[in-house]
Amino acid sequence: MSATAIDYIELDSEDMAASRSFFAAAFGWRFTDYGPDYVGIEDAKLDGGISRAQGERLPPLVILYTRELDAAEAAVRAAGGEITREQYDFPGGRRFHFREPGGNELAVWSEQSPAA
Repeated sequence: MSATAIDYIELDSEDMAASRSFFAAAFGWRFTDYGPDYVGIEDAKLDGGISRAQGERLPPLVILYTRELDAAEAAVRAAGGEITREQYDFPGGRRFHFREPGGNELAVWSEQSPAA
């Protein structure tokens, strides 16, 4: 059997318009509408989508990569994201977690070391 790769990610959102606006402002993503309850994510390097949450929302932790962690954190804050875990070191780099306005928690990581 050949290796299986992540091909698509779907996020539930409690506020579709807020999620769409946040991801566009923070990361420059574009979207394709597939009706009132689903939009496809474009320009995120990995295909994915956002669907309207139905009942209890149990999202995966999606981890984004950037070369400039501080700039990504500033963009998240400026776009209305809430930092849920401040930057911390882990094997391989640094990362932080945030919640976007639709309620999804994500993380951003980088190989960069902390600012001196």
